[in-house]
Amino acid sequence: MNAFRFRRAAIAVTAAVTLPLTLAACGGDDSSSDSAADKTSSSAPAEEQSSPAMEDPAPASGPFGPACAGVPKDGAGSFDGMAQDPVATAASNNPALSTLVTAVKKAGLVDTLNNAQNITVFAPTNDAFAKIPKADLDKVLADKEMLTNILTYHVVGEKLTPQALESGTFETLQKSTLATKGSGEDYTVNDNSKVVCGNVPTANATVYIVDTVLMPKA
Repeated sequence: MNAFRFRRAAIAVTAAVTLPLTLAACGGDDSSSDSAADKTSSSAPAEEQSSPAMEDPAPASGPFGPACAGVPKDGAGSFDGMAQDPVATAASNNPALSTLVTAVKKAGLVDTLNNAQNITVFAPTNDAFAKIPKADLDKVLADKEMLTNILTYHVVGEKLTPQALESGTFETLQKSTLATKGSGEDYTVNDNSKVVCGNVPTANATVYIVDTVLMPKA
């Protein structure tokens, strides 16, 4: 009986000594694991959340825009053909600009435009003139002074690149200013006239064909 009690006491003492050591060992393992995890976490590269900033498209280096598809592929009215002639003559070979050419002739501006050097012409299409009520257009075509005032407002006395159109204000031959904005292949003039075929070279000018007739500022 005494031996049995002695064994029980010995087991209890052994357990009392062993348990703290076991718990300490377990605690040491957890601390080591946590430390390793922290180290791994701190050394891991942060995930990139931001995306690259969007950049404006680069300006076109040649003619651009949906209406360029309607320019003849060869002959005097093609891009190559227009590049050989001064601007009024070049425009007369482009079927989409026949109304403009008629207006230029009525205003007596053919020689003025053909003899000018290094100019930019914003050339309204036939559809642009068709937006004007016929009675009003007929009145303008019959009034040489008014017609000259409108047509010279479409001419800037320097060659403008697409880059220059991104955000610019330019004096016209009519002596008031027009404003341009845009990027890539998307440009507007005075906020309401869109370039539909731009950066077209002629012998003495750069032409930007537009879808709305520009009206001079008062």
